[in-house]
Amino acid sequence: MYKCEREKEILDLLGENEYATVEYLARKMNISPSSIRRDLKNLEDRGLVNRSYGGVKIAEASGKHIPFSLRSHENSPQKKQIAKAAARLVHPGDVVFLDASSSAYFVAELLPAIGGITVVTNSVDVLSLLSHYDIKVFCTGGSLSEENKGALVGGYALDFLKTLHADIAFFSVQAVSSSGEFYDCYPDEVATRKWMMKNASRRVLLCDSSKLGKRSTFLQGEVRDIEYVVSNRDLKDFFESPTPEKYVMA
Repeated sequence: MYKCEREKEILDLLGENEYATVEYLARKMNISPSSIRRDLKNLEDRGLVNRSYGGVKIAEASGKHIPFSLRSHENSPQKKQIAKAAARLVHPGDVVFLDASSSAYFVAELLPAIGGITVVTNSVDVLSLLSHYDIKVFCTGGSLSEENKGALVGGYALDFLKTLHADIAFFSVQAVSSSGEFYDCYPDEVATRKWMMKNASRRVLLCDSSKLGKRSTFLQGEVRDIEYVVSNRDLKDFFESPTPEKYVMA
């Protein structure tokens, strides 16, 4: 097993269990505790995990960049569950905005099965994925984000999005508070996502439970102003002012 694959598996296990001991990880992955400790040190040095005596948990990510290759494995079972529920909101022939989140990537995996779809995205990874299918895809253009190398941002991306309309937009963020605000930590992606939300008839927030009850740096929007929140958790009792018709339980 290569180092990067081990790191992905460690984060996947932590996403499922929140906290794990070195011995547990070594047993699950069938490698030595010393190898696990070296991997954990590398992940901690990059701000992805927090170690304590004998154990480890995923770090709070509100101010840190997690590479897409690792983000896609963080809480991936929940994100795939959410994506299946979200994809049911897409109609044949829809124009679909997808942001550069790993949650939107999992939705993208399901779109080729829906007829006549057109996708507009600023995600390098979604572009690569959909290039293997017979599906119409538009790239926003722009420059690679300094914080998230899988996202296209900047003036060219914004100018392109301002000229388009989509039937539905799928996006995710870093944090969602109980008062209904949702936040992200990358200002360039906030600006790009803003125009996707503005120019879509239906807006869908993809929210796994790890994002709930948190805040991040930049306010992206409020739940009351969008059409759907799709989560693996029942949200009827989470928000202070619930609007149940907007929530889809994955």
